[in-house]
Amino acid sequence: MKYPELNPDGVSVKGCSIIYAPAGQAGEYSALATNPYRGCGHKCAYCYVPIVLHMPREEFDTGAIPRKDFLKRLEKDARKYQALNITEQVMLSFTTDPYHPGDHTLTRQVLQMLRAFGLSICTLTKGGHRALRDLDLFRPGRDAFASTLTSLDETFSKKWERDATPPDDRIKTLRAFHDAGIFTWVSLEPVLDVEATLEIIRRTNQFVDLYKIGRVNYVGLTKTTNWKQFTNDVLEVLAETGARHYIKRDLQPYLPAGYHNPMRVDQFRAEAFPILRD
Repeated sequence: MKYPELNPDGVSVKGCSIIYAPAGQAGEYSALATNPYRGCGHKCAYCYVPIVLHMPREEFDTGAIPRKDFLKRLEKDARKYQALNITEQVMLSFTTDPYHPGDHTLTRQVLQMLRAFGLSICTLTKGGHRALRDLDLFRPGRDAFASTLTSLDETFSKKWERDATPPDDRIKTLRAFHDAGIFTWVSLEPVLDVEATLEIIRRTNQFVDLYKIGRVNYVGLTKTTNWKQFTNDVLEVLAETGARHYIKRDLQPYLPAGYHNPMRVDQFRAEAFPILRD
């Protein structure tokens, strides 16, 4: 059934800009999203967001600043979603990090508000242990926690992601959320080192429920990496480990014909928790 209040995507509500349907490559990650901050502070050399937002990289990297009247505007949108009984996960965030190095008190308030209006929550972060403060808000039958991993080597990570938490910290946090019954997924995008990406899957698949894999863009590695060979190699490792995954569109031309590659799957662990927690 079609509802006139919804956009053509069938999930986002017309007239809402704070809770929105991301487009393009971001749209492959989540049906709905929200971005509480402007800027970040992790200083990732490969970050595409300053380009998209037309912000000087120096300004973006200075740190995250809460967007003006964000909670008030979020509540207005959330009420519209509640009125239509939409309970989809809303992901934080595409143009910032919900657990950036600065004051991220607003993140907890956003998660609480989304829950209060019946929406599910998901966070994607390089903030590692900072997210543990909000673990109590995540529900096994509703929500998801995700982290971006580009390497297992701290020195390599520091080169590309200067002020993000080290890979080991992010991995420990993923395990903590998984042990609490929360659906976990890892963004293996950007792929900065082919062998490192394969090793991440081998080392983490026991406590990661899903991998989303996409190449690097906007840097020299985009043109020098053999993406066909990488896709073949990553499919072998995924098959060996039995890891669930989604291969993003920029790598899909290298998939075997008819390869099962669903973009949207349930990102919650309902099979282990048939009764949802309040």
